[in-house]
Amino acid sequence: MRKSAPWMTIWDDRILEVADEEGSVRAPTLVESGYFHISRSQISRRLRKLRDHGLLNDLGNGVYTISSEGLDYLNGELDASELTESSDENGEATA
Repeated sequence: MRKSAPWMTIWDDRILEVADEEGSVRAPTLVESGYFHISRSQISRRLRKLRDHGLLNDLGNGVYTISSEGLDYLNGELDASELTESSDENGEATA
């Protein structure tokens, strides 16, 4: 069973699932899929939030891939509430 965090929404699991299945995700592609019933700006915010907590990798130009932590979360091996938000001044996740 997955252990989500208080900052997560139902859409976060779906975004991570698509990232895992498709290999990468972008906000416009997710909107066009018809699978998400939220706006492109909301999806973009969720992508950044997942990146900032280490569940997605930012490849640049709005393209994200699932991280090893993201895979662990999907497999129920990671409690997302234990993740901390970390970003530098450019909004990119730090190690």
